[in-house]
Amino acid sequence: MIDSADLAAFRDMLGAEGIATAPNERLPYETAARYGKGVAAAVLRPANTAQVSAVLSYCARRRLPYMPQSGNTGLVLGSTPDPSGTQLVVSLQRLRELRVDVFDRTVTVGAGVRLSALNAALEPHELHLPIDVSSDPMIGGMVATNTGGARFLRYGDMRRHVLSLEVVLADDEGTVLQLARGLRKDNTQLDLRDLFVGSCGALGAVTCATLEVHPRPKQVATALLVPRDTDSILDLMAGFENLAGDYLSAFEGMSGSALRHVFRYAPGLRNPFGAELPAYAILVELSSMRAAHRQGEPALQTTLEEITASIACQAAAPLADAVFGAPEQFWRIRHSLSDGLRSQGEVVGLDLSFRRTQVLPFRNSAIRMLHEEFPEYEVCDFGHIADGGLHFNLLCSSGTGRAAEVRKRVTQLAVEQFGASFSGEHGIGRANQADYSRYTPSQIKRFSAEVIKVFSTLPSAAIDFGQ
Repeated sequence: MIDSADLAAFRDMLGAEGIATAPNERLPYETAARYGKGVAAAVLRPANTAQVSAVLSYCARRRLPYMPQSGNTGLVLGSTPDPSGTQLVVSLQRLRELRVDVFDRTVTVGAGVRLSALNAALEPHELHLPIDVSSDPMIGGMVATNTGGARFLRYGDMRRHVLSLEVVLADDEGTVLQLARGLRKDNTQLDLRDLFVGSCGALGAVTCATLEVHPRPKQVATALLVPRDTDSILDLMAGFENLAGDYLSAFEGMSGSALRHVFRYAPGLRNPFGAELPAYAILVELSSMRAAHRQGEPALQTTLEEITASIACQAAAPLADAVFGAPEQFWRIRHSLSDGLRSQGEVVGLDLSFRRTQVLPFRNSAIRMLHEEFPEYEVCDFGHIADGGLHFNLLCSSGTGRAAEVRKRVTQLAVEQFGASFSGEHGIGRANQADYSRYTPSQIKRFSAEVIKVFSTLPSAAIDFGQ
């Protein structure tokens, strides 16, 4: 139990700015991004790695439970305290180191730097970190959850970009580890860095990362595609993969029900489809590092239109219609979907991942099951069709529904019948503790718990990896 002596010790370590105990100061750190709220014993805000080490060392020696937190934009209660009031929040938001190496095409960045700030610093050098998400997370959380996003198809997830990590262990010494040296190739030691990417803070706190970054595209072209029907979506995707090749950077599915709610929520968004929305639409993006109007080469927009026309002219074409428009406009629609749903009522959000061939069969089965067993819920899904990711969101039309029951039933269908992951890219937190306990093999849980013991004398406050 945290007492006044502990709080005094933390004030000595961190100074007045480094600790928050008043309810109004704690509130932003206790409140989850979309749902859920806990109570923190205190919020600790170390300003550098040495202070993080001192805090975690003290917690380990005193057996004080803590939650590491950076941007607090996660959706699985992996960074907020539980309601007990016994857990500390260790916020990493003050760790804001940012150094760009243009010629190495890397950036060394603190855990408390937001993605938008990082890309703003990279923009003058015509570089970017191409992890595209609708929230604005901090780098520490992106590493801890192995963030994916809408351009996974082209660029991969966060793990693909992490070249080295600085981490602090929750042991008696608050050990600081430098995992790898920022090299793209290095086989001189075990790659412990990859253990920490996606570990959700269970092994320790990520304080700094060296990331590979990429040149910004010089051309981007987008279209909204209307497939002939949902059974033809894979054929449509295969057509674009074959004809667009490396130009293809996104292939994002959006249900008509999700689109209807986003246009209702944000009337400033222009509906490019007209009065009648399609049952399903695909946001396709091509991007190129080549400058527009190179001699002998068509503009990328022309290439997109030609590929779309070629697919539309095929026998039994998988494409019914297409709308071309500005990338900023179309991506604003895609990034507004979550907020649009939340504005309409209670949302049960599931972050599922499948083999690509199983996404649509699952979707069809789940819609039938929900119609029969949970008719109060409307399916408003969207997702990363090209990497098998599906944000299977359910909106309760009656205002109150059977949230826990429907979540369990849909997850059961996805995992047991279609071989899905119950957490495709949101990481592990208290919100999916039951699924972890139910579906993770016992051998993996035992091994994971033993690995955590090697690095930390404190169990994770977010999830029990031993259950």
